[in-house]
Amino acid sequence: MANDNLKPRRVYLSPPHLEGDEFEFVRDALESNWVAPVGPQLDAFEREVAERLGVPFAVALSSGTAAIHLALCGLKVAPGDEVICSALTFVASANPIVYEGGRPVFIDCDSATWTLSPDLLEEELRASATRGRMPKAVIAVDLYGQCADYGRIQTLCTEYGVALIEDAAEALGATYKDKMAGSFGDCGVLSFNGNKIITTSGGGMLLSRDHTLIEHARFLAKQARDPAPHFNHTSVGYTYRMSNVLAAIGRAQLRVLDQRVEARRSNYRAYREALGHLPGIEFMPHAAYGQPNYWLTCVLINPELFGATRDDVRLALEAENIESRPVWKPMHLQPVFAGCRFRGGSVSQSIFERGLCLPSGSNLSEHDLQRVIEVILGVAARSGSGATRLENESLLVPVSNES
Repeated sequence: MANDNLKPRRVYLSPPHLEGDEFEFVRDALESNWVAPVGPQLDAFEREVAERLGVPFAVALSSGTAAIHLALCGLKVAPGDEVICSALTFVASANPIVYEGGRPVFIDCDSATWTLSPDLLEEELRASATRGRMPKAVIAVDLYGQCADYGRIQTLCTEYGVALIEDAAEALGATYKDKMAGSFGDCGVLSFNGNKIITTSGGGMLLSRDHTLIEHARFLAKQARDPAPHFNHTSVGYTYRMSNVLAAIGRAQLRVLDQRVEARRSNYRAYREALGHLPGIEFMPHAAYGQPNYWLTCVLINPELFGATRDDVRLALEAENIESRPVWKPMHLQPVFAGCRFRGGSVSQSIFERGLCLPSGSNLSEHDLQRVIEVILGVAARSGSGATRLENESLLVPVSNES
């Protein structure tokens, strides 16, 4: 039996990074005795995130999934309504559509950004208008920290009278034309899951310029309790509110968001400098219309040019106790959504078949970053794809905070 003590230390894909004022904020929450899903830390966290994004109203929730669900509730999605959703995303973007009895319609991504294709969205909206049955909403996903093309997407949604939900779960700190991710559309959604760029352990937030929508979401998130001296309910509600203690963690995390973005950007630069010359390695493209938050560094591996497959690289990393992961499996290929209509599909399928997410945490040490790079260079060297010897120190790029 292998001795686990001999394994090198585990390198995770995107671990939590807590090392600042979290303890002080949590201590304040505990000393105040506000530990339920209500309290001053929760109110302050909502206010501070809303101010950072330039959106007037926000409600902090138990997850980004809960935020999408309450957005759909606020937009009055009903059984049988169609909701358009990005195909290349995590399943949490689409599941809430089904919670409300809606029917997902998946749209392929644009190869230039990996985000929702405006051209295919326009085709689908035009076809819907011809059929005389418009979707109730569009969920556009900011993928791996890059915003979708909201200039075109918002224009199309306005033209066809369809509500827009921005799923910015992966993109806090990113921008589109100098506006913050999470501030577009009728509703913006954030996630503070443990693997996100800042975390509250688990949590999310719904933001909007519509005060009524946010207050309705707040009402539903607290089990839809009617104003009465007793427990009275005329609507079905949910236990979706974030706790005051987790909000305290979020407030500390928000203060270092810019540093977290810069650390992940530094990882991306190091990977690109060390691996960008390899035949068959291509990095996720970044659109000129904004700045990503570099949540995860993703590459495409062409086995014909690289000499090894995406899974060869993934397994080589895993053998060294390094976590990596294929990019999201597109929603139209998921068994749970078999039978749902989709438009396009070949772009996201190709990305899924060749795409790999590399360790990208903001607390990734230079030593561990070089471990990842050395493994990939080793696979390249064994495959004969043209990589130089691993001893060539010029390929081992130190982490730098310079732009």
